[in-house]
Amino acid sequence: MGLTRVNITIVNPSDQTRLSNVELIVDTGSVLTWVRRSHLDEIGAKPQRTKEFRTIEGGLIRRPTGPLLVRYDGTESDIEVVFAEDGDGEVLGVTALESLGYQVDPVTNELHRSSLLALFGYH
Repeated sequence: MGLTRVNITIVNPSDQTRLSNVELIVDTGSVLTWVRRSHLDEIGAKPQRTKEFRTIEGGLIRRPTGPLLVRYDGTESDIEVVFAEDGDGEVLGVTALESLGYQVDPVTNELHRSSLLALFGYH
């Protein structure tokens, strides 16, 4: 299976005139989106908390996280982003992918629009 790469626009939610385009790898195994701190600093995005993550090797790392607005193909969504350090991967996580209303086609490795799910019944 190949990698799916997307160009998205990251936007400072407090000042939507501050934005930048970044290329990310789509990673449906990552809950959160990881963007290099230097890109987030460019648009003035601010971290609000710190979270702990387990690495593939089993270690623990701490990274700041904060709010971000992302845009892709005419859609936009508010997400939580990890302020990645040099050496960290830059990925579009599954929460952002689903919030934008997209899924990865496993055959073509392309993104396709999907419906947002309401996991409750109507009576």
